[in-house]
Order: sequence, then C-alpha cells, then structure tokens
Amino acid sequence: EEQRKKGDPDAPERLPQLVIIVDELADLMMVSPGEVEESICRLAQLARAAGIHLIIATQRPSVDVVTGLIKANMPSRVALKVSSGVDSRTILDMNGAEKLLGNGDMLFYPQSYSKPMRVQGAFVSDAEVSDVVDFLKNQAIGNVYDERILEKVKSMESSASASAGGGGTERDPYFEQAGRFIIDKDKASIGMLQRMFKIGFNRAARIMDQLADAGVVGEEEGTKPRKILMSEEQFEQYIEETL
Repeated sequence: EEQRKKGDPDAPERLPQLVIIVDELADLMMVSPGEVEESICRLAQLARAAGIHLIIATQRPSVDVVTGLIKANMPSRVALKVSSGVDSRTILDMNGAEKLLGNGDMLFYPQSYSKPMRVQGAFVSDAEVSDVVDFLKNQAIGNVYDERILEKVKSMESSASASAGGGGTERDPYFEQAGRFIIDKDKASIGMLQRMFKIGFNRAARIMDQLADAGVVGEEEGTKPRKILMSEEQFEQYIEETL
C-alpha cells in the first residue's frame, strides 16, 4: 500500500477481497464429506491472509455436518434459534441458542469474545436483496470472467444433460474412471459412485448398469453387493478393444 501511495510503478496490483458463502453445508457433506471438510479447513487456515473470507451456513447443525475439525478452524460463529441444547453446543460449545425467540434473534460469538453476544438480525426481503445486487453491479467497471472456468462449466453441463437424456447406448463420460475406481476399491455400489463423482442417483445407477453390461461387475443379487468380475489388466484390455 505504501508503494502505491508513492506512485511506484512496480507496486503489486491491488486485488479485491473475496467472500465465499456456503448456503447449506449439509448438502455438500452428504455428497463428499472428506473433500469438503479438507477444503474448508485449508481455506479457513490460509485464505484470510490473501483476502479470502468464508461464511458457512446450515439448517442442520449436527456433528456429522459441523465436524470437530471444521469447528476448530471456524472460531467465529453465529447461532439462530435451534431446537435443542445439543444443537446449540454443536455451534457455540455451550447452551443458549435453544432459548432464543426466533425472527432474527441470535447469538454472535466472535473469536475475540469470552462469551456470546445477543444481537438482532434484520429482515431483508427478496426485493431489497435484488436492489442491493443491482446497485453493486452498476458500480463495477465490467464483469471479467475466466473463460477457462466458463468453458469447463459448460462442458460439465452438456455432459450431464447428454447422459440424463434418453436411454442412449453411449457410455457415460465417467465410465472408465468408475470402472477403475470400483476395481481398485474391490467394491461396487451406486452410493460410492455418487460420492466419488458428485453425481445424482439416476446417473450413478446408469453407470453401474453400463459396467454390468460390460462384464466389469455382476448383476444385482438382492441386498448383496455386486461382484467384481474383472481385474485391472482385464479392464484396460477391454477399454482398448472397445475404443
């Protein structure tokens, strides 16, 4: 900042502050808990020094969503009214949030405080939110997006829509990765594919059916897990022969 004030042409570029908001943590933890927990912890530990800040919200403050590791790296917390003292302790490490009145009544517990502070959150309507967003958009010189990210998002969307549409015979883009993953784990389940590739049940079930048709896994046998029928070498040979 001092270099910039002096007009130094070699002064580092001033970068914007970034705020990452997770509207519902439970959804992410349901899909890929290990990866989400690790990413949150790395951001909480390192990103603040680079001007990146993290706000996480959930309507289900259970210990499988707000894990001990996440709590340890998120020292400042806010609790709205919860249904039980257990939920209050999950958020604040103490009772109290279960006695709140609702309608924005909350306990704010920043890192530097020895005990929570009771505050009142304001009600903000959707119309007011839209007005604020429009105001902020009008202040910007122009929206600059990373074209590589946009292309990746479009590619993922087109792949998902192609696999979701119709009962075509084309393999899912995740077919090969799913086959290698299942053979490596020596276990096959639709839930595993959902968590690994962050996809819905229908798509994961379709991939599993394709693997069964290819002879990689066996057919369903009631509640028993499917058998793995190919080794890694056999699967790679199958891929080469069917390309």
